[in-house]
Amino acid sequence: MADFDLGLVWFRRDLRIADHAALYHALTRCRRVLCAFVFDREILAPLPKTDRRVPFIHASLVEADRALRDAGSAIMVRHGTPLDEIPALARECGAGAVFANRDYEPSAKARDDAVAKRLASAGVAFFTFRDQAIFDHDDVLTGAGKPYTVFTPYKRNWLASLTPDALKPYASEEHLSALAKPPSGVRHAIPALSELGFSADHAPALPAGTSGALALFDDFRDRMADYHRTRDFPAVKGPSYLSVHLRHGTISIRALARAAHNAQRHGNRGAETWLSELIWRDFYFSVLHHFPHVGVPGDHRAFRPEYDRIKWETGEAADAHFAAWCAGQTGYPLVDAAMRQINQSGYMHNRLRMVVASFLTKDLGIDWRRGEACFEALLNDFELSSNNGGWQWAASSGCDAQPYFRIFNPVTQSEKFDPKGKFIRHYVPELAALPDKDIHAPWRARPDVLKAAKVALGADYPLPLVDHDAARRATLARYDVVKR
Repeated sequence: MADFDLGLVWFRRDLRIADHAALYHALTRCRRVLCAFVFDREILAPLPKTDRRVPFIHASLVEADRALRDAGSAIMVRHGTPLDEIPALARECGAGAVFANRDYEPSAKARDDAVAKRLASAGVAFFTFRDQAIFDHDDVLTGAGKPYTVFTPYKRNWLASLTPDALKPYASEEHLSALAKPPSGVRHAIPALSELGFSADHAPALPAGTSGALALFDDFRDRMADYHRTRDFPAVKGPSYLSVHLRHGTISIRALARAAHNAQRHGNRGAETWLSELIWRDFYFSVLHHFPHVGVPGDHRAFRPEYDRIKWETGEAADAHFAAWCAGQTGYPLVDAAMRQINQSGYMHNRLRMVVASFLTKDLGIDWRRGEACFEALLNDFELSSNNGGWQWAASSGCDAQPYFRIFNPVTQSEKFDPKGKFIRHYVPELAALPDKDIHAPWRARPDVLKAAKVALGADYPLPLVDHDAARRATLARYDVVKR
């Protein structure tokens, strides 16, 4: 016997039908099930109308709606605030319970608490389920029941805790017969992007929806074995390119982790490395949950409070340096190529995220929070937990056993990971004619080489904003305050 006559599934960061925890639980606990999605006005309003993520979400939602229609239902879509729209939809449809998958960001948890209270006041139950992580925040703890603050021991325990059930898919597709049509008179059409105030002109080049995610995953399966060798080279097709799909839940994290885990058990080193990257994602979810001060809206704090004593560069010169960094005009070709990549596509290679973050904080001496906010505005795959964790890793203020004197040299990073300058030439074409050995540090090239390549430093391409060796010394002095 069903627990509820009618249940409402609230889609958020889980825009798929297959292996969907909340949908599965609703379908198996309710006689009839309806689905809903809210374009959150408070999230969308501050975004530029050229934001790339909204078209991706919209296209993924259209595909999910098509799958629901094929099953005799549809997704009811609203443009407003979830606090108003979800209780209103539950009331209009007569739902006895709302089902959703958990979100770990502080603002999302506050939103869900408020929605739950409003639903409860109307006699409607609210259930949430683990879906975007393999393990929830309290599932992997130390022997003393404390959260981990360093990745390696967390990873060991994560792997030791892994069971077949943790990776087992939710058979949501097997129970779609419980789906119902939206009641007559209840709006359910998906608004056009233009109605939301956005344009599709800047959508990510990657295919959207579950079909897009599966196509990328199928392609990556053939390359997974080489991942540990190729992942650090931005000019090589090494990554899976699935991060934006994980961000919006168009594919199940369980399916990806299951494939990686099965492959690494057979000695696939690439799969082992890729699984480790998926574990990092769970780790940062856990950190954000247990140490919410790192992600307080509008006031992100250092994981290690002593690092909030650092005196970052401020004033007009620092602002000019930050603007040059944002625009890819620092005079360091690999840094500039990476920043132009994110500006042009909304994507940045993972190795380069570390390089540019180190450069901003430890070459330019600029607060990591400014870089974090830049990435938040630009990344198609923006994830608060991972973005904050990555920036604090680079700034040495986060969950990391490495000391603050880990400072990436942008030239040696360039020589090692883009040795022939292929990536640089693509995004910094003004340097394309330089020889391989000079493209990483054009200010060191002989005048006749620069002339032959038609590069006038300071005119065609900027001179370096700072000298790396001098900046390194200044950083060591700046960070010395944390030892006092």
